[in-house]
Amino acid sequence: MAVSSSVSFILSSLLVVTVFAAMQLFQKELASSQWLTILGGFLGADIFIFSLTAVSNLEIVLFGKGFQAKLFPEVAGCLVFSMFISALVHRVCVTTCFLFSILALYYLNKISQRIYAPPPAVQITSKKRR
Repeated sequence: MAVSSSVSFILSSLLVVTVFAAMQLFQKELASSQWLTILGGFLGADIFIFSLTAVSNLEIVLFGKGFQAKLFPEVAGCLVFSMFISALVHRVCVTTCFLFSILALYYLNKISQRIYAPPPAVQITSKKRR
């Protein structure tokens, strides 16, 4: 079930705050082992996706339905923000957050192209009868 852009903005903003609070609450545990540090980077990538969703939906609410998030400043700003949040947990979380975020951005772009891209133009050829 799809929600409106304003509701999606609120939900994704709440998810950013919730994941950030969980990362800060379990900061020592996330920095305690290698696998948990990688999990911290994955949670940072989740913050990237949620913050990009929030920013994009806010722009749609403010500027209209046809507005799209660009690589700079929206995507780059959300990436820097999520990497900063990950740096508050551990240094390695920054690297894994970057890698997971780039991977997630690739798949988000692929899904977006499949859903929102216009259909390809069909070329009609006519044959003359002799």
